[in-house]
Amino acid sequence: MSNPIEGLLCLDKSSGPTSHDVVDKIRRLTGIRRVGHAGTLDPLATGLLVVCLGRATRLLEYLVGQPKSYVATIQLGQETNTYDAEGEIIAEKPVAITAQQLAVALDAFRGQIDQRTPLFSAVKVDGQPLYRRARRGEDVEPPVRTVTIYQLDLMDRQGTTLALGISCSSGTYIRSLAHDLGQSLGCGAHLAGLRRTAVGSFTLEDVITLAELTPQDWQKHLRPSDRAVYHLARLELTNDDAVTLFHGQTVERRPGQTDASPARAYDESGRFVGIVATEAATWRAQKIFYQPSQG
Repeated sequence: MSNPIEGLLCLDKSSGPTSHDVVDKIRRLTGIRRVGHAGTLDPLATGLLVVCLGRATRLLEYLVGQPKSYVATIQLGQETNTYDAEGEIIAEKPVAITAQQLAVALDAFRGQIDQRTPLFSAVKVDGQPLYRRARRGEDVEPPVRTVTIYQLDLMDRQGTTLALGISCSSGTYIRSLAHDLGQSLGCGAHLAGLRRTAVGSFTLEDVITLAELTPQDWQKHLRPSDRAVYHLARLELTNDDAVTLFHGQTVERRPGQTDASPARAYDESGRFVGIVATEAATWRAQKIFYQPSQG
């Protein structure tokens, strides 16, 4: 019996569709039901959306928490209720910000910061998405999260419009960053445009558009499932150890092997075995992809 199709597609999402819309299109195009993505992009946003197909969806938990990078367009002087250009303008103020004031304000957002979730978001409070409660006019307090801004660079400034290069931890809302920057500067701001440029080790060099995929040739654009976990240390196993792990048993840790846990494991021929973790002086399987050779 042939092996089921699995792997990753690196898509360049266009502005308009939701991430869920993209997943639905991939399901229809490929005929594969098990499809998931590694980090939501708002409809306004474009750029890298890593989509896992088939058994590769089992690796999403290791990929979604990876750092992400963006180029964000910030409009100063206008505040919206959604913190982005899709919302209603609720305040406007003149902008008279010097380069020094902007530099000081940006510096305050570098590193670990507390960030309030946008009111118009899918985050659930008391079991309901915030955006639904916001649309009903309910008085609800969005949760505060601790996130990390690894890099925040001013790439360009044209009048009241900024272009920022951002690298941040998973879970960061760039909309909130734009809003909070506007509050810090005293003029208000919103996110006018957003393009994701990286997810972990994936970059825009890896992408293909949905329009370029066809039912006849989409498989040639699949990346191997283990690309989702390239950020984990590599572990070399014997073929016998790979078979033992496949059968749900632990194997002895050997001298010279990585101390990192979890790790991505391979057999002697370089076949991806799966994700393993340490347990005392042994390795135990977390996610097994290995199928022992027959005969």
